[in-house]
Amino acid sequence: MTSLPPGPSASPAVQTAHWLLRPIAFLESCRRRFGGTFSVRFLGFRTPLVMVSDPDTVRALYSEREHGLPVGRTFALRPIMGPRSVLLLEGSEHLERRKVMLPSFHGERMRAYEASVAEIAAREIDSWPLERAFPLHPRMQAVTLEVILGAVFGVTDPSRRELLGRLLPRLLDSTSSANLQFRILLARRVNRPGPLIRLHELTHEIDDVLLSEIAERRRDPGAADRDDILSLLTLARFEDGAGMDDHEIRDQLVTLLLAGHETTATGLAWTLDLLLRNPLVLRRLLAELDADAGDGYLRAVIQESLRLRPVVPLAGRHLASELRVDGLTLPAGTDVTPAIWLLHTRPDLYRDPLAFRPERFLEQPPTTYGWVPFGGGVRRCLGAAFAEMEMRIVLSSMLRSRVLRAASPNAERPTRRNVTLSPRYGTRVIASQRAEASRDTTSRPDPTRPPDPRALTAPDPRTLTGPGPPTVTAPDPRSSRPPHSQHAVV
Repeated sequence: MTSLPPGPSASPAVQTAHWLLRPIAFLESCRRRFGGTFSVRFLGFRTPLVMVSDPDTVRALYSEREHGLPVGRTFALRPIMGPRSVLLLEGSEHLERRKVMLPSFHGERMRAYEASVAEIAAREIDSWPLERAFPLHPRMQAVTLEVILGAVFGVTDPSRRELLGRLLPRLLDSTSSANLQFRILLARRVNRPGPLIRLHELTHEIDDVLLSEIAERRRDPGAADRDDILSLLTLARFEDGAGMDDHEIRDQLVTLLLAGHETTATGLAWTLDLLLRNPLVLRRLLAELDADAGDGYLRAVIQESLRLRPVVPLAGRHLASELRVDGLTLPAGTDVTPAIWLLHTRPDLYRDPLAFRPERFLEQPPTTYGWVPFGGGVRRCLGAAFAEMEMRIVLSSMLRSRVLRAASPNAERPTRRNVTLSPRYGTRVIASQRAEASRDTTSRPDPTRPPDPRALTAPDPRTLTGPGPPTVTAPDPRSSRPPHSQHAVV
């Protein structure tokens, strides 16, 4: 029998607590002790989970279409997303739905959403307080929720939109804590109903609104002329001529909400935190925006942010067949996942890997499987291009209209929220109105000239991993310390 790579000897409960409370510290500790490939044991999993961080291994893992999903993802997400979610289906069913949904997030259809995203961002930015600290992350959540309601759900009825605007954040907040993640895994371990069952009343209320919207869209003779994704789904047909029923469309809408709302908002919050702590990078980006010199550096900033602060830390597979690559052999039935942060901080792939240096994406873009913030293969995030478009528009809107500065001298540290790693204190910033005079490009550096690398702020690894081995001590909520520097193990 093939043996699995070594890993920590602590109990599954202790390893799960380390992972939920200090995920980056846990990963770093494992890499120091066992190298880039190791096995961990979490509550709710009967077998170890193998984490890998070699791009060739990631390529081999993602290139095999027959590999399935780790069981833990289905257990935790099905009660919220529903049984027909494209994120949870396997095999031909998954591929059929992916084929139908993917065009909505690319090409002309995606470009049709740009003006709407810009309008939503402008309204949100206009509501920000001036000269007073506030957390940016909730503001980004408000933007991405509005984009979901408009571009994805296409809700135009004011009362229905207002109701969903109240109910959906409650659903997201109810599934966000590390404590909930632990209870989900513990329930699976003892074969008991999970704590998400308590959300049934809320989900039923949301379902009633969504199903009414779906029924109304089916009756709309102009649905074919609309740009929103709900309208597309009501008209979509598979190769056999069948379409999705109302409940399946509901599942896809909730999936797109959970997969696209929190992740994009978190990516924006991390990007601002990194920019505000690297002033030369920020100055070069502002120069590009002010000069209307294209969006090459803006794209590189977002790519570098997603490298250094990947929002989703794991995107695993359940092996349908043996995985064999570069001396590593894993048997069929093994759960395997790239440890995305470890992959993104390999010094052989990225020189000075902890430095925030967007120029690296202009000079020598990484290999396909050396940068995987959206996963890879046939399960790569459907909305990856949409998310990057949304981030570009919102980020440029913020920087063109406001002068932002960090409210704390300390960089944010990650905490789990749903399946994401989010800024613990929400990226607190202070905003000022940006005067027209400040946009005079004569006082700004040449946007094509890279900043002096000696002036770039390389994040202290201790802000991510802590000074020693991981502990299970949660932050004291009573602490008055100023801010510094998430639904299942998937």
